[in-house]
Amino acid sequence: MFKRPKLEEFPAYTRNYIKLVPEGDIVDILTEQLDTTYNLLSQVTEDQADYRYEDGKWSLSEVLGHLTDTERIMAYRILRIARGDQNPLVGFDENEFVKKASFYERPMTDLLEDYQNVRTATTSLLKGLPQHSLKYRSNANGFEVTVETVAYMVAGHERHHLKIIEEKYL
Repeated sequence: MFKRPKLEEFPAYTRNYIKLVPEGDIVDILTEQLDTTYNLLSQVTEDQADYRYEDGKWSLSEVLGHLTDTERIMAYRILRIARGDQNPLVGFDENEFVKKASFYERPMTDLLEDYQNVRTATTSLLKGLPQHSLKYRSNANGFEVTVETVAYMVAGHERHHLKIIEEKYL
């Protein structure tokens, strides 16, 4: 159903993320990623969830909250674009989102459940899209994107952060 877009179809700032996404159907990739991320982070203790590898960096719970918030926004963009909405979709300040969310006050189990629910909703949305809508384009955060490119951006963004989690947090 989904075909991997060419690298030049992605906004330049996302291309390093996209390079991390393997070949294959994006719905399958996102489903596998759910299992991988959930299994990795379900082993995290509350002390580990509060860990920051450097002053000014997010805690592990904040990284997970950021992944979930970003996916919610990306899924909303997918829906709007897939329905042919041509209104520009504004960006967001991820640092302000994390700051205002107080993810550190929530148990990791709650954050994981939220992440799992959002990912399940994203894959459900993608499975239900008509084939013709996958190439629809719109402007999101100042860049022309398609439904397909946004779906791959979700996977690439998470892979980017998982790499950091494995290198700096665990």
